Amino acid sequence: MEIDFVDNEISISQHPVTQRKRIRLVDDAHPFDLDAYISGYSGRTAFDRLVHIISTCPAVAPQALKLAFAQIEGLRDPSLYQTAMNAYDAVADLPDVQLPPVSDVCLVNTAWCEGVAKKNQAERTKLEVELKTYSNNMIKESIRMGHRDLGDFYRATGDYTQALKHYTKSREFCSTSQHVLDMCLSVLELVIEQRNYAHISSYIFKAEGALDAAATAAASNTASSSGGNSTTPVLKRSSERDQVQPKLDFAMALSHLGQANYEKAAHFFLKVGPSDSLGDWIGKASEILFPLLAPGDIAIYGTLCALASMSRSAIKSQLAGNAIFSAYIEQEPYVRELIQSYLSSDFKNVLELLERYSTRHYVDIHLYPHVYDLTNLIRNVAVVLYFQPFQTIRLDRMSAAFGWTVEEVEKEVVALIQSGQIQGRVDSQNKILKARKVDHRAELFAHAIKTADEIQSTNRKLLLRMRLQQADLVVKPPKSRRDQDRTMEFLQGD
Repeated sequence: MEIDFVDNEISISQHPVTQRKRIRLVDDAHPFDLDAYISGYSGRTAFDRLVHIISTCPAVAPQALKLAFAQIEGLRDPSLYQTAMNAYDAVADLPDVQLPPVSDVCLVNTAWCEGVAKKNQAERTKLEVELKTYSNNMIKESIRMGHRDLGDFYRATGDYTQALKHYTKSREFCSTSQHVLDMCLSVLELVIEQRNYAHISSYIFKAEGALDAAATAAASNTASSSGGNSTTPVLKRSSERDQVQPKLDFAMALSHLGQANYEKAAHFFLKVGPSDSLGDWIGKASEILFPLLAPGDIAIYGTLCALASMSRSAIKSQLAGNAIFSAYIEQEPYVRELIQSYLSSDFKNVLELLERYSTRHYVDIHLYPHVYDLTNLIRNVAVVLYFQPFQTIRLDRMSAAFGWTVEEVEKEVVALIQSGQIQGRVDSQNKILKARKVDHRAELFAHAIKTADEIQSTNRKLLLRMRLQQADLVVKPPKSRRDQDRTMEFLQGD
């Protein structure tokens, strides 16, 4: 299966007006500690996030460029130097942005580039010769491993098209469910790295199918070893599923987030198991080749999606009361304050926290396209929840509760009324929001009359049908005596 990778990130070569909208401030009102942030990542993930920071936060672009250059020498792709410099130059060319030249910030290690290029060429030749030998000898397992090794090589060197080609080609030579599962996980890591969210779900389903096949095979072996005397055992979650399922839940959550399906994304983020169960997808240790995320990312993704799409009761039970998810929240202390403020209806603090940490949200490579929409959804839900207990409320009181001006409150409320989220009307002269009066007794009475009419109509149709049946019996008398007796009993009973 061929997949065309689509980079969802907005091109940094866009028109300056469009690019300027993505520029984020780093100041006392919008704090962002780059060193602390990037310390949670390593490898290609750290480099990709640093390049995104360069194109998003000019205030820390020189520092991010230095860190990106430092990450490159731990990888195997010399072309990343040019990628980082292109991002830096594009931001430096924007109006009102003054950055020192790349040569004044850091230098390219040309000796390292030449050495890595030679090493990569030698290893590529070796792996291709091995795969050709295995193919000629028709050794199925060796061919699968040859494609897998070439996929890992091309992924490490930045050729994602060839990496995907070899990963999917290895599927033809898989002889066990475990082999299929390994292939699916490798492809999932690849598409997540490329932020190709639309193709994540298909490989999740294939991985789950491989897990089910493995569980069924294990159950069959157990039944056959017992001599067939016992009933078919109930399939239980195997240790393999316990190890893999958290990865699949996270991948599915990220897929829904990437496609702006925030409610389903929140559901799967809250299902993710402990950080230990994510294995090599999480962490910063040097021995982890391809980490994808940090624990704090799950806390931020899950919390923002939940606040934007779930009810207050669901947030209280599934988010605040989730012991496993609380461990992720501890990695980002402001997230717990955000949840507590929301549950205590301190919406002013909720909005202030979202604004204060907006830079942290915009520098995230998976979250930044959705920050604006998520913030708007949370703000709208907050206004609706605040107004629910009232029949009438002055807009100046709402402005104090949310930290807005009266004009901003009126504009927000009018938009929610027009969208149907608030059932009410605004008295613009007196600056009062009034709930639309609903006569529940009249509604109930109208519903009862409608139901009675429907029942009456149904009964009339049944009576008419019975009369037609009786007339048919009279016109066409039954032939046998037994049928005549049944007809008379039917008519007498009626």
